[in-house]
Amino acid sequence: MSIFTKKRRARERRATRVRSAVRGTPERPRLSVFRSNRGIWAQIIDDRSGCTLVSAGSKHVEEAAGLKKADVATKVGELLAERARAAGVERVVFDRGPYLYHGRVKALAEGARQGGLDF
Repeated sequence: MSIFTKKRRARERRATRVRSAVRGTPERPRLSVFRSNRGIWAQIIDDRSGCTLVSAGSKHVEEAAGLKKADVATKVGELLAERARAAGVERVVFDRGPYLYHGRVKALAEGARQGGLDF
């Protein structure tokens, strides 16, 4: 087994462990985060119907050039909260996936809170 296979399996186990405790409902959908080396994306998902209600990513932030990655993540969180309020979503459950609640993931969550989401 290669090191990459081990890393992928460990990442999948962490995500499964977190998602076993977090479920999105129509009243309180799940805010899921995906982070890569270049960008960060988030979407609000209703797990009962299996559909994405709202999404936002670092590609949608227009003034991202010249900002630090954490600042871009904060802007993505604010944009997601704005789109969620327009869709009628006020409360969410935060799903950090396999990532630690630290750095860009934390910045996105704080930006979403500043934008008016409750979680």
